[in-house]
Amino acid sequence: MSGAQPQDGTAYPLPVSERAASGLARAVWRGRQHVPGQLPGAAVLCLVFIPYALGHYLSCLLRTVNAILAPQLMAAAGLSPAELGLLTSAYFLAFALAQLPVGLVLDRYGPRRVQCAMLLVAALGTLAFAGSGTFAQMLAARTLMGLGLAGCFMAAVKAVSTWISPARLPSVQGYLIAAGGLGAASATLPVRLFLQYADWRWMFILLALGCVVVGALILLLAPTPPAAPPKRFDRRVLVDVYRHPAFRETAGLVLIPHTVFFGVQGLWIGRWLTDVGRYPEQSVAWLLYLGMAAVIFGAISVGMVTEWAAKRGYDAITVAGVGVALFIAVQCAIALNWQPGIAQLAVAFTLVGTITGIEYTIVAQAMPPALTGRASTCLNLLIFAGAFLVQAGFGQVVGLWQPDSANRYPPVAYSAAFGALVLLQLPGLAWFAWRRRRVGPRNTVESAF
Repeated sequence: MSGAQPQDGTAYPLPVSERAASGLARAVWRGRQHVPGQLPGAAVLCLVFIPYALGHYLSCLLRTVNAILAPQLMAAAGLSPAELGLLTSAYFLAFALAQLPVGLVLDRYGPRRVQCAMLLVAALGTLAFAGSGTFAQMLAARTLMGLGLAGCFMAAVKAVSTWISPARLPSVQGYLIAAGGLGAASATLPVRLFLQYADWRWMFILLALGCVVVGALILLLAPTPPAAPPKRFDRRVLVDVYRHPAFRETAGLVLIPHTVFFGVQGLWIGRWLTDVGRYPEQSVAWLLYLGMAAVIFGAISVGMVTEWAAKRGYDAITVAGVGVALFIAVQCAIALNWQPGIAQLAVAFTLVGTITGIEYTIVAQAMPPALTGRASTCLNLLIFAGAFLVQAGFGQVVGLWQPDSANRYPPVAYSAAFGALVLLQLPGLAWFAWRRRRVGPRNTVESAF
């Protein structure tokens, strides 16, 4: 056999073909090294932004697809609102549990290798979900899916922060969030159209294949910076992240609204349109599609507005404060079940809610480059743990009321759930407004930190 060793134990070199294959495998795994700042813009777009944005696209698609599939999933496993909320929110819980380990390996091994390996895990979970037939099986598969996709956004942020200049971060991260919005939009009307020709299980099989393909693209295309000396894990680093003034101020204002945006937009806006607005499934899919299109527009607009405001002396946290106030106002109107504007409110919820993504930009600009992975994952740990509680808790509140013969829950159930969310967000906004009035305005993003 080619390359076999003799029985006397003498070691001979591998044949040239095997050495070449081994060297190629090592080269592919290690990637092509480049110095940050020396890649041309077109190379950054094609080799960095697009591959990682595709991963974030798939993550957001799989995170929100249950909003359209809720009737099919409830019928397939006989789910109650509480079980549906728990099943869908398991994705967020898995995200939260994976954040700190993912942040550590991102800083140690880089986003390229980490993202490729995790997308293979996501493919396995997605394929398992396609074959699930019971609530327990769906829950386990959904959790594995969330674990595999837990690094998509942080890996993209880490990569973008490495290869993009800090001045361009707000706009570029806005484009990244817009790619996620496109994924969420693909989980609405396109999924509804797909279900007219094939079963939902086939859709998850195709999405599992997509995870494998995107992982391969990242492994083959994405560059790597020169290797840095490995750093030992120190829990004090995580404590320093949580104690950083920028992190605490940003989380105090935007964290709970961000969890509400993720938790509600991914499932309960669709059920609210069905139960309170009495819209048929096709109309709900269309409105959710418009809402996700609004996410794309909103994400790009947030980056542009943030840069525009900075040139006029307003920092990013001020932009976030105005956006959070508008977001809470939209939720107040939803809690009141304002009938003439239900469709408009559903779209406005996703449009205005995109402002919450600005906290990634603020934290990334405030932290040293060596800690951007850990800072993003510390933030994500809180966001996705909160989104799990919001999504599961919302279902528990709605489930306190009895459905009618068409399995629709009364408007008062949704008013109570949205009202509770508004009460959770008001203290953070009030604290920010009081503190800003007390210390006075600041001129730049950096001056806040």
